[in-house]
Amino acid sequence: MTLQLEPDVAFGMHPAFGVAAAVADDRPYLDEVLRKHRFRYSEYLDVYLLADDTPHNTAVRTVASATREFQEAGLAVAADPRIMIPPPVPTPDGARVRAAQPGQSLTALTGQLHELRRAADVSEVLGEILHEHHGVVPDLEEFIDTAAAWCERLGTSSGHELSLHLRSIAHHVAFLGDQLVGAQLELAVMPDATPENAPPLAEVPSPDRQEWLRVTHTARARAAVASSPNRPASTPMPQGEAVPRPQAAPTDPSRTR
Repeated sequence: MTLQLEPDVAFGMHPAFGVAAAVADDRPYLDEVLRKHRFRYSEYLDVYLLADDTPHNTAVRTVASATREFQEAGLAVAADPRIMIPPPVPTPDGARVRAAQPGQSLTALTGQLHELRRAADVSEVLGEILHEHHGVVPDLEEFIDTAAAWCERLGTSSGHELSLHLRSIAHHVAFLGDQLVGAQLELAVMPDATPENAPPLAEVPSPDRQEWLRVTHTARARAAVASSPNRPASTPMPQGEAVPRPQAAPTDPSRTR
């Protein structure tokens, strides 16, 4: 038997006006809470709407805050999951539009790690973070670059200075991505798996961030010869062909001991 329960408030996406809220009946408290969270009533549509220029993340937080306040008052609230889907990223004319990937959030990927046992499976999840089109690391680098371009548009000395600072941060993010690729390769070639009696991941204490774990030469060697999931394998050298040795740099005759 299916029970039909009409919510007191329902949040959804209007195709032309964005996030909307509808109420089951005309109660002053519902109107008060929605207006408190910057919803405005539209007599034409008979729903509450946020302003057209409300950023996506702000709209999501607004719905969450209003929902929490309604639920704390004992009211039933329904929300369309499509509210969480971000709008497409603007692209130049002729460029491929990147589709939103709400299921690839960092929170969702972190949750997957609690269910995995093989190192190779963890490597695949890490590959999602590094994915060229919808990975968290490339997205963060693109966001910082876009923020830097925005600062440059100010046309001021302080804007130009901040733009350079942000581009430097983007460079560090790119470097972080390269380091994570190395970790992904090491996981991909590790045959290890957690034993059945291993403690839950949530119960494993995190080490001090100043405690640097030594990486063995064996792990580095295995990662060096392994083919990258994102790059084709190296072409094998014909058997019997000598590997050319790098020539030593010429000694500067002007230097003395």
